[in-house]
Amino acid sequence: MTQQSKVRNLRKEMAPFEKSNTKSSIRQMISTLGPLLILWYTAYLSLSLSHWITLPILIIASGFVIRTFIIFHDCCHYSFFQNRRANEIIGTITGVITLVPYQQWKNTHSIHHATSSNLDKRGIGDMWVMTVDEYAAASFIRRAAYRIYRNPVVMLGLGPIFVFVLSYRFNRKGAKRKERLNTYVMNAAIAILYALLCWAVGWQAFMMIQLPIIFVSGMLGIWLFYVQHQFEDSYFENEDEWSYVKAAVEGSSYYKLPKLLQWLTGNIGFHHVHHLSPKVPNYNLELAHNATPPLQKATTITLLTSLTSLKFRLWDEQHKTFISFKQFKQFKSSMQKAKRETKPIPSPRASIQGE
Repeated sequence: MTQQSKVRNLRKEMAPFEKSNTKSSIRQMISTLGPLLILWYTAYLSLSLSHWITLPILIIASGFVIRTFIIFHDCCHYSFFQNRRANEIIGTITGVITLVPYQQWKNTHSIHHATSSNLDKRGIGDMWVMTVDEYAAASFIRRAAYRIYRNPVVMLGLGPIFVFVLSYRFNRKGAKRKERLNTYVMNAAIAILYALLCWAVGWQAFMMIQLPIIFVSGMLGIWLFYVQHQFEDSYFENEDEWSYVKAAVEGSSYYKLPKLLQWLTGNIGFHHVHHLSPKVPNYNLELAHNATPPLQKATTITLLTSLTSLKFRLWDEQHKTFISFKQFKQFKSSMQKAKRETKPIPSPRASIQGE
């Protein structure tokens, strides 16, 4: 069997898992939005007792916001319900809750799926990744901007506020009328919802509850998106060598989480399955993974091993791996030394390991 045939067959094997189940989707909505509402109100009541009681409630509520986002995410792929209109309605409602504009995110996320790991089509719906050669040739200002962008404090500290509170309130350049109108309508809906909550509980209580939820859920969301594609031996290729299936199976990780966290994150840890077939609803991702042996070979990361991804900054095209800024610096020094001594140029990783 040729490689192309294997690729076609792998995608075909996803077909049985692509059909959504209305009862399962409704159950998931109830088990997600119900607890979120209860936790939000409980957090409000706890403010009169102790903020130390409120804090863990808000952290748990943030987990349910992530689960709400996964419903939103599936609706954007039209995989949560079989009915297209139902996906759009629920997607818009969950988008208001998670502060993400439905049409805008749906369109950019579709581009992300079509271009993930393609070095010639970066920039829409993905995180900023520079190659070693690009960074070496970049100006001081561009390097500084990239280092700031990839700094964990900026990415996970300022990122949630910038992305979810500010960036998503504006339309993309060149956005079509339907997308622009949807963003305006959702901004208005968010403003009305927040105004009603401020009226109901007071603006101080509202801010003390909602801001931490936005920040923690946003931080967790960015982290999940980051580790799903930024791991040591990921997959990136130029257009002429790029493969959709390889990008899915090799360029997306299997984030193996404890069962409770897997449930809260809507099985999105099975990201390789999702990228192979976005039509698989989140509650079928694990089933598809377990039933398809080739998918079980995807790079597996855990809570502990995922932390190492924080040091990965640049993609080394020659050696097909992520390296850190420190490794780049050492590699550059080794390269200069090798040129002077006319020795073979070591890899960035080898230059560190040799010390």
